[in-house]
Amino acid sequence: MAENYIIYPGVEIGENPSIGEYVILGQPPRGKRSGEMDTQIGAQAIIRSHTVIYAGNRIGDYFQTGHGVMVREENEIGHHVSIGTGSVVEHHVKIGHNVRIHSQAFVPEYSVLEDKCWIGPNVVLINALHPLCPKAKECLKGPTIKAGAKIGANATLLPDIEIGENALVGAGSVVVDDVPARAVVAGNPAKFIKTVDDLDCPYGLCEKPY
Repeated sequence: MAENYIIYPGVEIGENPSIGEYVILGQPPRGKRSGEMDTQIGAQAIIRSHTVIYAGNRIGDYFQTGHGVMVREENEIGHHVSIGTGSVVEHHVKIGHNVRIHSQAFVPEYSVLEDKCWIGPNVVLINALHPLCPKAKECLKGPTIKAGAKIGANATLLPDIEIGENALVGAGSVVVDDVPARAVVAGNPAKFIKTVDDLDCPYGLCEKPY
């Protein structure tokens, strides 16, 4: 384990962590003192170099980051969650168990990612309906991604929409409305194409991919 990292007071880490170089754990947000907010990170965490995790987070076991990950304050993060290199998770986000967030993704405040959902690389979630509106911060609400849903690379999800359970959003899509459970949508704006039950493996490796 590296030696040149910073762990602020109030941080509790479970057994057998791996902490890389230049990691910062328990960074106090603006207006808070060092150690004022408790931070919990579960057992068997792998936190790679240049990751910054702010104070007030509740993170489960087997948490893993890539390099240069930013996790802001007061999030609830379950077990077996992985956040890829260069991704940003803002504050007051709820993330369930077995969630995978790939590299360079952006998850804004007040988003919800339920169990086993999958976020592809360069995905952007948005939480402000009207940026720079004088009341914008009073109605911030990120998307809700239900259990098992999958968001393809470079997709953009607008505020306050719901991606249904086990739905699939195609790469590069711009999603402006709710997506039903088990639906496949793609395009700009994203449109319904089929259901995941209609998908086949093009390589014949399995009968159905989902």
